[in-house]
Amino acid sequence: MIRIKNVSKYFGKKAALKNISLEIADGETLAIIGGSGSGKSTLLRLMIGLIQPTEGEIWIGDDEISRMTEDELTHVRLRMGMVFQYSALFDSMTVGDNVAFGLVEHTDYPKDRIAAIVKEKLKQVGLEGVEHLMPNELSGGMKKRVSLARAIAFEPEIIFYDEPSSGLDPITTTKIDELIISTQRALKVTSVVVTHDMASACRIANRIAMVYQGDLIAIDTVENFRRLPDPRVQEFFAGLRI
Repeated sequence: MIRIKNVSKYFGKKAALKNISLEIADGETLAIIGGSGSGKSTLLRLMIGLIQPTEGEIWIGDDEISRMTEDELTHVRLRMGMVFQYSALFDSMTVGDNVAFGLVEHTDYPKDRIAAIVKEKLKQVGLEGVEHLMPNELSGGMKKRVSLARAIAFEPEIIFYDEPSSGLDPITTTKIDELIISTQRALKVTSVVVTHDMASACRIANRIAMVYQGDLIAIDTVENFRRLPDPRVQEFFAGLRI
């Protein structure tokens, strides 16, 4: 379980998040939505431990991470996978080496075991036999899949997705959404998806949380979320800028 307890984050005098509290259950998929600058990406960075809260606590299971050292955080992060907005693949490495990167850095597995894991994870995301390709030979959707294969190489308990549909056409977005769903079902992972894509959030999530100007203004199941009367929620469903 992930628990956010009374978390605020200030950058100078500007409040990026204001007294946020929420819980994400084991095996749940939570979509966090909001407009640009709403604070949703800041919330994601806090959960990964990339930044520390000004106030409050962040629990990953039994570990309170908000005041951990970098070495302590490294051990917690091995239970997490991260799919970045623009995939964040290393351009100078092959697909296989990208997927293997964390395993090489943080385990003493022999090369043949790492190669077998890489092959298995690429197959799991629908990309068999592409280990030798370079990132610049891949489409945007393929890069997202490679990023996911790298994220699940450690069999994580939690996968974080930062704008997984960014820059993708609607058909590819739907395929990535289906991959997020199938990965959650296959691995029983907890998934946290930061997105501005309302249609995608409704497809993949058990619950949706909305951040607006640093406040958590709504969190509910997809079906209930649709019916919330808050005009800020309804404007987001209508596709308007808020």
